[in-house]
Amino acid sequence: MRIGRPLLRLPIRFCADTLAREVEALPREAWMAHPQQFDGNSSVPMISPGGANIHQAVGPMAPTEWLRRCPYILEIMQALDSTWGRSRLMGLDPGAEVPEHVDINYYWRTHLRIHIPVITNPDVAFTCAGETIHMPSGECWILDSFYRHSVVNRGSETRVHLVLDTVGSGPLWDLMESARNDAAEDAFLAPGTAPRRTLDFEQVNAPVVMSPWEMKTHIAYIAEWTDDGPELQQVLRILDRFVMAWSGTWARHAVSEPGLPLYVQHLTEVRNALANAGVSEVRMRNGRPLLTSVEQFILANAIAPAVMQRIPGAAQAPQFRRRA
Repeated sequence: MRIGRPLLRLPIRFCADTLAREVEALPREAWMAHPQQFDGNSSVPMISPGGANIHQAVGPMAPTEWLRRCPYILEIMQALDSTWGRSRLMGLDPGAEVPEHVDINYYWRTHLRIHIPVITNPDVAFTCAGETIHMPSGECWILDSFYRHSVVNRGSETRVHLVLDTVGSGPLWDLMESARNDAAEDAFLAPGTAPRRTLDFEQVNAPVVMSPWEMKTHIAYIAEWTDDGPELQQVLRILDRFVMAWSGTWARHAVSEPGLPLYVQHLTEVRNALANAGVSEVRMRNGRPLLTSVEQFILANAIAPAVMQRIPGAAQAPQFRRRA
C-alpha cells in the first residue's frame, strides 16, 4: 500500500519506558521463532486469527492473551484508531539481521506496516530504498515494504519493535497527511490518556472471488512500478483481455458456485498466455520479476485458496512458472 515514500515518520510519540516494561514483563513462552526462520529473529503474536499463538495473516482477527497483558499497547492502538490485522512484537538478537528483501504478496499489497521501536540501541540500522536510519524508542514509522529493505542489529542487546499491520482508516490517513506535509509537531501519548474506544479487528482480509475492479487497481500499481516498454505493454494487453473476460463472468455470476469453473478457466488461460509471451525476465524497479507480482497480487488470490481446493480439477490448475 502506497505512502508516497519508502519510510514515513508519523507526528506522534509514545512512552518508551512504559512500552519496555510491558514487553519485559511477558513470559519467555510468549516468544516464537520467526516464520521465515531467520537466525536471531523472534516474535510475540499480539493480533492473530482467532487470537491464537500463530503467525497466519488471513482470517478473522482477535487479540491474543499477550496483547491483553499490555494496557499501554492497547492505548496506542486506540490512539491510532485503525482496523487492525495481524500484529506482533518483533525481536532481533545482537548480531542478527533481516536480509534485504521485498514483501511481494497479496497481504502486503493491501496493508500498511507501522513500526514502533520499544527496545533499541544506536547500532540498530534499518535500510529502505538505499537509505539507512535508526528509529529511536517511542517513535512511530510506516514502511512501504514494496521497496527493498533490511535491518541489522550491531548492538549488544535484543532490539524489539511493536509492529502493527492495518488496512488503515480515515484518522490514520489524516495523521499520514500531516506527516507528509510536515504540518504538525509531535504529539505525545502519555500512559492513561488515550481516548476510550473499542478496538476494531479485521474480519475480512481476502476476497472469496476478486472483483474485476480490484484487479484493475493491482495492475495499475504493478505497471507504475515497471519501466515502460514493449514487454510491459504486451503483459498489460494480456491482462486487459483477462480482466475483460473475468468481468463478463463477474457480471453473470459474481461470487457464486456456477461461476467458479469459468473463473478457473480464465486463470488457466491467462497463465498460459503469460508463460508463452517471452516476458518472464521483465523486472520492476525494486528488482522483483514483474510476473511474480502479477501472480502474487492477482492470480494466486483471484479465488480464495480454500475455495480452489474444493473445485474439481482446480487444485491442479497451473501457476505461472518461468520457461526453461
